[in-house]
Amino acid sequence: MGTAYRFGIEEEYFLADAATRGTPEGAALDAFHAAAKTELPRVERELLRMQVEASTPPSADCGEARAVLAGLRADLAGLARRHGLLVFAAGTHPLAQWSRQSHTEAERYQDLARELRLPGRRNVVGGLHVHVEVPRPEARVDLMNRLMPFLPLLLALSASSPFFGCRATGLAAYRLCVFGEMPRTGLPELFADAADYERLVAVMTRAGAIADASYLWWVVRPSLKYPTLELRVADSCTRLEDALALAALWRCLVRHADRRPELNRGMTGASRAIAGENLWRAQRDGVRAVLVEEASGGTVTVAERLEEVLALVAEDAEALGCRAEAEATRAILPGTSADRQVAVFEAARARGLEHDAALAEVVDWLAAATADTSHGAARGGNPGHGADRGRA
Repeated sequence: MGTAYRFGIEEEYFLADAATRGTPEGAALDAFHAAAKTELPRVERELLRMQVEASTPPSADCGEARAVLAGLRADLAGLARRHGLLVFAAGTHPLAQWSRQSHTEAERYQDLARELRLPGRRNVVGGLHVHVEVPRPEARVDLMNRLMPFLPLLLALSASSPFFGCRATGLAAYRLCVFGEMPRTGLPELFADAADYERLVAVMTRAGAIADASYLWWVVRPSLKYPTLELRVADSCTRLEDALALAALWRCLVRHADRRPELNRGMTGASRAIAGENLWRAQRDGVRAVLVEEASGGTVTVAERLEEVLALVAEDAEALGCRAEAEATRAILPGTSADRQVAVFEAARARGLEHDAALAEVVDWLAAATADTSHGAARGGNPGHGADRGRA
């Protein structure tokens, strides 16, 4: 493994009926999943039947990861079109009613549905997960503690869930509110060391509370399957370039914290509480959030915080060959997917469209932006002219 800090990206996507823009059911959905199973080996089922997940293999090259992820998005969009569906990446589905969703038939998902009950049924959300290999896997718990203060920035940049249950939430990243209804979510506890974490896992599994450590759904965690630290705080990024930028920045942060053990050493309960406050601010306001600074007792904007972080990890970005990708996070600051979704919705309403018809235009934009894998895609344009119906 060396010191390459290889990374892999997992993206969760929603499916929509191309005619109604609502969530699909029936033969078309069954046919899509059957075709995906045979044609797209890197695509898997998710908890809900109207979702799929795609993953890239471990890589040390951002260009390689981009090519794989772009290919996966294009293949999914094409497969969806063949079955009368749209596919898009976002933290929530604007037109999905949680009460009408069905779970995937796999035993794990059926068990989860029985255990989680209503919170499990309401869990109609999509996330971006980024795995980064750690040269010493035993250091992952310490890194998890010390990287906690950076998580609100990554959430703010990924914000793509302003709608839920056909309603505007007033938040940029509502997904974590829904996900937070489930147990073992949110920020992890502050662990004394790796042994302390392993003690928790041992007690919980012995008691039958969890089957294994993969049932700890925190916003960052040591992976059970891989020697990685897994970022889970981010909404699924609609734009390919945003997903790659966030993955690169997380990779740089992991390397930086690993080679600088003094960074955020001595995290306390107050430190964790401040990180929690900043997560809420990022959920509410996205890139316009004002974050609390523990050291100064003052505040800082997301833009200012991003510049601090980019300066902090500049040497790591150069060493990993991903400086351009990490610095591409700056391009998100004028507006996230959440901002664009709200703009499309408000422009449609201003033209006289009914509420659900306006949300359908949001779904159209999401599907088009997800499938557009050109550099700098889907950032500009006038949301007031509507979307081409049924495009992917």
